[in-house]
Amino acid sequence: MKRSRIGLSFIALAAAGALALSGCSSNSGSGAAGDGIIIANGTEPQNALIPTNINEVGGGKIADNIFSGLIHYTETGAAENDMAESIETTDSKTFTIKIKPDAKFSDGTQVKAENFVKAWNYGAALDNAQLNSYFFEDIEGFSWDENVEELSGLKVVDDTTFTVTLNQPAADFPIRLGYTAFSPLPDVAFEDMEAFGQAPIGNGPYKLASDKAWAHDEQIELVKNEDYSGTREVQNNGLTIKFYSTLDAAYADLLAGNLDVLDEIPDTQYANYESDLGDRAVSQPAALNQTFTIPASLEHFSGEEGKLRRQAISMAIDREQITEKIFDGTRTPAVDFTSPVIDGWNDELAGEEVLEFNPEEAKKLWAEADKISPWSGTFEIAYNGDANHQAWVDAVTNGIKNNLGIEAAGKVYPKFDVLREEVTNRTIGAAFRTGWQADYPGLFNFLGPIFGTNAGANDGDYSNPEFDALLKKGSTAADVEDANAAFNSAQEILLQDLPAIPLWYQNVNGGYSEKVDNVNFGWNSVPLYYEITKK
Repeated sequence: MKRSRIGLSFIALAAAGALALSGCSSNSGSGAAGDGIIIANGTEPQNALIPTNINEVGGGKIADNIFSGLIHYTETGAAENDMAESIETTDSKTFTIKIKPDAKFSDGTQVKAENFVKAWNYGAALDNAQLNSYFFEDIEGFSWDENVEELSGLKVVDDTTFTVTLNQPAADFPIRLGYTAFSPLPDVAFEDMEAFGQAPIGNGPYKLASDKAWAHDEQIELVKNEDYSGTREVQNNGLTIKFYSTLDAAYADLLAGNLDVLDEIPDTQYANYESDLGDRAVSQPAALNQTFTIPASLEHFSGEEGKLRRQAISMAIDREQITEKIFDGTRTPAVDFTSPVIDGWNDELAGEEVLEFNPEEAKKLWAEADKISPWSGTFEIAYNGDANHQAWVDAVTNGIKNNLGIEAAGKVYPKFDVLREEVTNRTIGAAFRTGWQADYPGLFNFLGPIFGTNAGANDGDYSNPEFDALLKKGSTAADVEDANAAFNSAQEILLQDLPAIPLWYQNVNGGYSEKVDNVNFGWNSVPLYYEITKK
């Protein structure tokens, strides 16, 4: 895989300078033919469609199309205003945000400053137990110790203006604001949040076709939102996302013309999908990585014993062979916890040799761990069977079994949301497959939300004060070089502790049917559905 970098120089702006993200218009295109509805693949969301409680791709793919934040990211990862008219600061601590006066929700009500403030307060309040509460941690008034219903750092100035005051300067704060968690919510959401999440009213380029549009475990039907006034101008009449039980079924539908765009090719088709699809095959770098997480609570995996076992397991995996034999070269062995397409990526971190295949050293480390506490049982990696995981899990566990001389096996769950429920509830009882599709193009996004203490996606419950301190140092740095240096120093701690085992970087490998044109995949591997036209 070509290791290209697609990044933003946003953080490099001087902290003392005024900041304003200017919007630009999207590309125009021809109208849709026939019904004009784009059919895409997806998975059943884990949770109701509340932006502050979505941290997995099934729900994220939908929410990103029915909600719009202050900014959004273009195909290359550049930031441009969406609901924001301007975002300004003189000190990178207090930000004045003006939203577009013509912004509306899909029910025709105005998007006001208070809709952002109320939504962020809801997401930050501990009593609401939102998975993305971590993203509001930097705002003044946030607390991990007590419920705070209204953050002191959020102030409504008027209908189209609000201010955000952070605990300390964070030059990259505006770049985060394109993430789903920072979307606004209409007033009606707060009347019954649970019911709202089943049929949400958003402010994005699409809206639900009806209040019954989400047929659980089957599909969700979205149509063009005529009230949307942002920059993602929709070139089709709607988007139906079908929830497939297997990627093989989705690929068969693509070949049969029953699916318009597929964002992941099943591993059984890697060798032939390019010949099957011709110039409709897609393969390009994206901000994706694959890992598996070993929970801190798992027996034999805490303290010094746990560190030795994690390192041994990592060095027992032949990443080069797996990426070549199973993924046909569509993956590249990982040397860190982020992605080569992100600005600041470094392939020369201290300690990265723990990610190299070294069965002799792996056996030695495992034996040292046995001296602390003898191993017993089977090492399992849990995964969902509705995506491309069985082949690599089998290969990884076979490598662990053969190179460490222990029992190791996969633990399959039928669907992604079922797996995620046990991960979220901490009942999984095994290591489990993880990975990250970037929320915004920055190194911090691959580190803070996943490994920061109490972070929403910290499914392994990792905590290291030294790591947290380096995250904070990077977040408050005045320029991009200093920020990335701190983040990469934080990664060197992760390479010692290995709360998750990095496996490989992932290309986006997809394709589309003969029925559509203007199909482009973004920097984070997600198709730009709004640009697609139906023939």
